[in-house]
Amino acid sequence: MTHAFVPREILPVVHRALRALPAVVVTGLRQAGKTTLLREDPDLRRRRFLTLDDYATLEAARREPDKLIAGDEPVTIDEAQRCPDLILAVKRAVDRQRGRGRFLLSGSANFALLRDVGDSLAGRAVYLTLFPFTRRERLRIEDPPFLAKFFEEPALPPQAKVAAPVTDGEVLLGGMPAVATGDAPDAPFWFRGYEQTYLDRDVRALSQVADLVTFRSVLRAAALRTGGLVNRADLAREVKASVATVGRYLGLLEASFVVALLTPYLRSRTARLQKSPKLFVSDSGLASHLAGVRDIGPRSDEPLRGALYETYVHQNLRALAETHLPDAEMHYWAVHGRHEADFVIARGRRSMAVEVKAASRFGMRDVAGLRAFLDTTPGAFAGVLAYNGAEAVALGEKLFAVPLALLLS
Repeated sequence: MTHAFVPREILPVVHRALRALPAVVVTGLRQAGKTTLLREDPDLRRRRFLTLDDYATLEAARREPDKLIAGDEPVTIDEAQRCPDLILAVKRAVDRQRGRGRFLLSGSANFALLRDVGDSLAGRAVYLTLFPFTRRERLRIEDPPFLAKFFEEPALPPQAKVAAPVTDGEVLLGGMPAVATGDAPDAPFWFRGYEQTYLDRDVRALSQVADLVTFRSVLRAAALRTGGLVNRADLAREVKASVATVGRYLGLLEASFVVALLTPYLRSRTARLQKSPKLFVSDSGLASHLAGVRDIGPRSDEPLRGALYETYVHQNLRALAETHLPDAEMHYWAVHGRHEADFVIARGRRSMAVEVKAASRFGMRDVAGLRAFLDTTPGAFAGVLAYNGAEAVALGEKLFAVPLALLLS
């Protein structure tokens, strides 16, 4: 059964960008829903649609890119990263005539990180990222998100109870549309096919990978480290490859949105801040598949349980910030050997920290890192312990315990 089109929360941002700039680029993880968004939204589907997944169109783009996009009709180009010459043709067309909303490009690669096209649209386009389904999108929640309201006014809502806690099953499935909507009822088999398609198609299209076996090892090792700090030297020793090779492969994983590297938040009055990036697989379901995790129940003793919950929260917060707090930055915070906060969301000089706890109960030791962040960080207005219970409570000045279900609503 095919499900009806689910409007994505980023759509108003896309329409606003098309009214303001000559080119808009929507990128994101393969199968996150970009093509469906471009073809099914009532307004966007009026545009001329080209997909470079079609071999004939790809060949035409390679032979005569300027001719393919000639004319004044608004054009949408899907999987545009497959032909850098076409992106350069878009640049030339924009330079000749800077009409608003003329080009809408999409791709499963970060154009800004691709060597051949990184600077070609600078100053001519805005880049937007479509993430896997958020919990809000999957549950069809239309109220303004808690995160945006809390950032403006850090106060708890009147209701004390929040229904529908995040389940282990939600985390294991993640937000890839085919899996999250039930279009792919056999999730393990779907992820297996996804991995093979990614390795056989996207990786070869984006870069010359001499050793696909080593690349697959880096991919799986990265999944086992989701939610953790990146140490390229340790990773290189594990997969028996050079540090340079591991660095290049991690760059390729980042460019294709399979992983995201979260940088530390350094605006804090302490000399021992951790400065290595933190790695997250972009979808908790994909991370679970790559790491070989099938059960994260409390009795499973799965060591990645907490990291996978953190990965699920990461992908939701990134998507919410992209749509509702577009000028915000996302980081993590840690002091060597002492305190940490899983996420910091910063907007100008104001910042809030979030600590994720998969359990439904918490103790005051769980907020030690949040207290340290608040005490040492100028402009910090809130510390939030996001736990999987049902009650939102104030724990002290600027300190709150908030159900995961509320934080992601």
